[in-house]
Order: sequence, then C-alpha cells, then structure tokens
Amino acid sequence: MSESQVALELVDIYKAYGKLEVLKGVSLTAKDGDVISILGSSGSGKSTLLRCINLLEQPAKGEIVIGGEELKLKPGKEGELEAVSRRQLEHMRSRIGFVFQNFNLWPHKTILNNITEAPINVLKQSKEQATARAEELLKKVGLYEKRHAYPGNLSGGQQQRIAIARALAMDPQVLLFDEPTSALDPELVNEVLSVMRELADEGRTMLIVTHEMRFAREVSSQVVFLHQGQIEEIGPPEQVFDNPTSQRVRDFMSSHLG
Repeated sequence: MSESQVALELVDIYKAYGKLEVLKGVSLTAKDGDVISILGSSGSGKSTLLRCINLLEQPAKGEIVIGGEELKLKPGKEGELEAVSRRQLEHMRSRIGFVFQNFNLWPHKTILNNITEAPINVLKQSKEQATARAEELLKKVGLYEKRHAYPGNLSGGQQQRIAIARALAMDPQVLLFDEPTSALDPELVNEVLSVMRELADEGRTMLIVTHEMRFAREVSSQVVFLHQGQIEEIGPPEQVFDNPTSQRVRDFMSSHLG
C-alpha cells in the first residue's frame, strides 16, 4: 500500500482576541483516512482551531495546507492573516466540509435545496446531477423521505444528519465537525454518531471536536488533547485514553470516563 497522502497540515497556528491568546502555535497533520478527535476542557481553543482551517476565524500566524496546496495568506489591517486570493480561498473552502454545532441550514429552503445549493453554484453541477447526488446522500443518512420538508419540521438529530449530507455533497477532502452532538437532546445523539461512524469506516478524513469520549475512542486514529491553546498530548486513542503522559490529561480522563 502506498504511503497515504497528507490531506491537511496546520503549521504553528496562533490566534488571539485582544490580549487573550486562544491558540499558541498548534501544528497538526491529517493524512487521508485519518480520524482525529480533538478533546479538551471548555475554552481550550478546540473550536477556534477548526474555524481557523477555512478562515472562519483568521489566525495571527501559521500555515494551512490542504491536499498539498498551501492557502496563501497575508497580514490584514488588524494584524490577522487573510487570504491573498478570494478565489483560492473559495476553492479551498469547497474542499473542506464543515458541520456546525447548530446545523446552519437555510430555514426557507427545502432539505433538497439545502443540499443542492452549493454543488450547483460552486461546483457548477447541473440541477439533475446535484439532485441525484443529494437524494443518494439522503438515503445514506436515512432521511430520503424528508427531502421536500423544511428544516423547521425536523428534529435536531435529523437536521444534523442533513447538515452532514450537505457537507458530503461537495465531495470534500476533509470533513470538520465542531461538537456536532452538543446541541442535541441525549436520545438523538446516537443517530448522528452512527452516521459519523459509517463515514469513518469508509475512510473519510475527519477532524472532530467532541465531548463524546466513547465515540472518540472507538473511531479515532489519533486523539489530540488541547489545553490553553496548546497540544498537551497527542497519540493513538489507546495511549491518550489509557496511558496519557500528562497528569492534566489523566485527570480529565478520570473525570470524564469515571
């Protein structure tokens, strides 16, 4: 088997809000097929790190490389980095699927239109092609029968599964999940995790910020533990969960897996 390609590389990412440093030089590499869970206490910089990858948050320093292509950045007025080329940024964003905590679906569009919008407008697919793919993805997440409904008629778990289908419709190289189950009622969490588990089994490259410890342990090829904007521990799940070198991680695990 050939050496797997690097899907995403983050080099020395810094981010601050005023004097508060949220990320202090985080570097991370995901190869094709890696599932990396990002754990840590609230406020450790997990979500900010994900949002820096596609410039939803602008880092102050660092490099972002997706599939071997470096996102060209320059210092902006506020001292934060911004894309040199809007066009390159849009192209890079189309290769990254982002699943948000609060779904971010368009309430005035049907489920089908939520999924076909970007493939038609960004990837320039025909309506027929985009619709066929959307219907296939809706079957995959178990919601084909809801294709003509609106997001407001669906449960949170259903909306999140639609958000996953929407991300997949762009055929991204990397999928980012920002606490995808934290806004859900407990009984709806498993329906979302089971879709994510299936994606991991298919070899999708995923970075997942999550509090679902058992899930992270089962699906991850690597686990990253962030503390105050730095990587405190990184390694395979059996090491980070069962035998962490850091006392802080040991304390975290014993309180969350107790």
